[in-house]
Amino acid sequence: MKNLLLHCCCAPCAGGCVRHPFVIEADLTPEILYFSNSNLDSEAEYLRRLECVLKLGEYFNIPVEADPYDHGAWLNAVRGFEDQPEGGSRCERCFAYSLSRAAVAAEKHDCSFATTLTVSPRKSSKKIFDCGKMWNHFIPLDFKKKNGYLAGTRLAAELEFYRQNYCGCEFSKTASEDRSSITPPPQRKPSES
Repeated sequence: MKNLLLHCCCAPCAGGCVRHPFVIEADLTPEILYFSNSNLDSEAEYLRRLECVLKLGEYFNIPVEADPYDHGAWLNAVRGFEDQPEGGSRCERCFAYSLSRAAVAAEKHDCSFATTLTVSPRKSSKKIFDCGKMWNHFIPLDFKKKNGYLAGTRLAAELEFYRQNYCGCEFSKTASEDRSSITPPPQRKPSES
């Protein structure tokens, strides 16, 4: 089995990746869950998500390593792209930042690495894989395939994990709040034509 460091954005996403068919088919063993989330808008959010990743690691008996929270460094990495829409250039810079942190940790542990970011239906696996090409030991696993997201949400419900409604940064939070504040138009009754 090849050793794998699995970069984790949160426990609900990671839950669908740890025992994903792609991991099993590639004969990979997740040796470390690497929680790297300096993109999160507050340290309180970072700690809340980390707590669930620690529970996930305990559930699967996989050690968790947490990258220290440094939101200032992350903000520097996305500087000038703050106004980009969700899924745009800011996100690509965010992916590169997190993957670079995971790449260093994977080298330290003599592992290949993959990321749970690809399980999200809201994230472009192609963009994540393009970022990952910078490192020879990155394995492009598209965890959203073969029901990875569904498996993660089911496990999150079973283990009562906190499920956030935004990616993590203040920019995605604002976009999420804007989406949820839109009131749908009133529905007409069938007799109102």
